[in-house]
Amino acid sequence: MGARILVTGVTNVQGALLAAGLAARPEVDRVVGLDTRTPDPELAAIIDHVEADVRTQDLARLLRPHRLTAIVHNDIHQFPEPGRAGRSLHDINVVGTLALLTAAASLPELEVLVVRGSAAIYGAEPAGPAFWREEDLPPGADRERLRTRFQRDVAEIEQLVAVFARRHPDVACTTLRMQPVVGGALDSPIARLVRAPLVPTYLGFDPRVQVIHLEDATRVLIGAVGAGARGTVNAGAPAPVSLSRALRSIGRPSLPIVAPLYGTVVGLAARVGGLPALSIDMARYLRFGRVVDLTRQEHELGLVPERDTLAALVATAAEPAIAEAA
Repeated sequence: MGARILVTGVTNVQGALLAAGLAARPEVDRVVGLDTRTPDPELAAIIDHVEADVRTQDLARLLRPHRLTAIVHNDIHQFPEPGRAGRSLHDINVVGTLALLTAAASLPELEVLVVRGSAAIYGAEPAGPAFWREEDLPPGADRERLRTRFQRDVAEIEQLVAVFARRHPDVACTTLRMQPVVGGALDSPIARLVRAPLVPTYLGFDPRVQVIHLEDATRVLIGAVGAGARGTVNAGAPAPVSLSRALRSIGRPSLPIVAPLYGTVVGLAARVGGLPALSIDMARYLRFGRVVDLTRQEHELGLVPERDTLAALVATAAEPAIAEAA
């Protein structure tokens, strides 16, 4: 019998691509999708849909009959999306992960757990390293430097996964610290910014940025299922670029704004519909940037994304968005 894999958040953009990609692999016997929302008919035809909230107390009972060998936890959100309001994101992210891990502990055939985390846990700091390595911020360390709600959510998720991994050494647990995902049908604030006619920047700052295209992010998630890597693994596209070079390459003019007025100007533009609203995480990213080391992604997952950072941004600028953020 082949692999039997659960994908949480299966109806969002990333989850749907991931489930379809896994279902197409010959070594996968069955893909089970967990979501309160109904998958589109094409996806529903190739997966088993469990219509439930990841936070439900009955989760173990619902999952046990599927005899799962792997779980990909994709139902983690930085931005609101249809069916996932902003005020509920902390509860979905942290409480949902705890409920999923509690259910996972009762699955006797489980071998692999992959969690789609975020490189946002590193923050975006003026004195940050040139390349963040996984060991620079191990799970549970240095919580005082976590500035934002999403950073704290990701840190709590990583700590929960680390505890689960210690208690269940027979399960290979991988947490992917994913750089911002762009491209395809994904409609996230950074993708909207890349597609905007004018991009607000911080006057006097030209950060290095690194992203990953949606298709490559899907390949990383699929690869992580088969790799059996343990611990945290950075995920992103190679060849980070300066923000100014990226904007020149996609043909977008910048609007430099002095730092004290940046939030006010961008907030006003968002209210009148000219620019996307930016979270604190994204605003700091556009000011200070963030680049992660990809050694473990390449060597342990065996993956080099097909698009580098510049190619991913160029593709995003040229592609219309048709769906909300994953």
